[in-house]
Amino acid sequence: MPSPTSPAPGTRPHNLARILRLVHEEGGQSRAALTERTGLNRSTIADLVAELVRLGLVDERVPDLPGRVGRPSPVVTASADVVAIAVNPEVDAIEIAAVGLDRSILVRERLPNPELPTPERAAEVIAERITAWREGELAGARLHAVGIAVPGLVRSGDGVVRNAPHLEWRDVPFASLVRTATGLPVAVDNDASLGAIAEHRYGAGHGIDHVVYLNGGASGIGGGLIIGGVAVAGAGGYAGEFGQNRPRISADADRRTTDGVLEAEVSRRLLLDVVGLEAADDETLDAELRASESIEVADEVTRQAHVLASALANAVNVLNPAVVVVGGFLATLAALRADEIRDDVEALAMSESAEGLQIRPAALGADRLLIGAAELAFADLLAEPAERG
Repeated sequence: MPSPTSPAPGTRPHNLARILRLVHEEGGQSRAALTERTGLNRSTIADLVAELVRLGLVDERVPDLPGRVGRPSPVVTASADVVAIAVNPEVDAIEIAAVGLDRSILVRERLPNPELPTPERAAEVIAERITAWREGELAGARLHAVGIAVPGLVRSGDGVVRNAPHLEWRDVPFASLVRTATGLPVAVDNDASLGAIAEHRYGAGHGIDHVVYLNGGASGIGGGLIIGGVAVAGAGGYAGEFGQNRPRISADADRRTTDGVLEAEVSRRLLLDVVGLEAADDETLDAELRASESIEVADEVTRQAHVLASALANAVNVLNPAVVVVGGFLATLAALRADEIRDDVEALAMSESAEGLQIRPAALGADRLLIGAAELAFADLLAEPAERG
């Protein structure tokens, strides 16, 4: 995910950014806690907090603590009134949410697509929802920017979707389209890359420097990489496309295509078909798979788990992560066949690379991509609050 150039360490802009990022990422902090965390003196903290309050980026309130003797210290929190619009356009639906700078999800909608959305139609839908929310739930809110998580290859520097094959978008200036439709700044990146960042900051990869993230959605399987605590995008911004790799499948019974890539073999569509659903969100599909007593369903889940494990083993051999996080329908597979996946990965990967490895479902669940998109939208504000606020 691209980020603006950070202010020089020790400068006032740098310290404003430090405090804003602390309360954004870690929640409310007292001035005393901010003093301890930053090493700045109390008067400097007071001055910086006052500046962020003036900019409307943080609130400072005395918490209501029943039974406490004495006046408690005010708590500095990121403002819920500063809002990013987070969007995930998929083949089956467009998900859109308003996310406060305090990371609260103020409103969220899933808008099913009657047909495959064109880029122009997707931009119109985003603009329509923003207009409606401004007259309703977001009346009085300050909309900062739109962040969009696209299931495809994105040139993040200018928001051009180079190739989203399942949406049938190629070389689409999507950031420009949405900017024109909404009048707001717009940033676009790959959905799985943003999911990796969200899970690293707030979810199953929090506090871990080496994370591989795989996202399973209606458009297939994508991935994101955190190496040494830093999101890795690759030379063109296209790293992490695990779904386009060919997994090792030794048993013909486990194969659904003659020479298929991972996302053709491990497929949300195949899971929907086996439970008899035309369309569903992740929660509904998860519930159907867990509740089913069908042997056919059990066999398909097992088959996909075996193929997924072979892809994970390849990732473990190449990248040696401490944690593999799986989201979307992959999280359901990992939950239903945890032991089998673990055993297969250990059997297929180099033992040294798999030593201590953990495989975890995405902790942010259905919110992971929207939270990642909101982080993208807020990136410039968090880096330069004095300039962007």
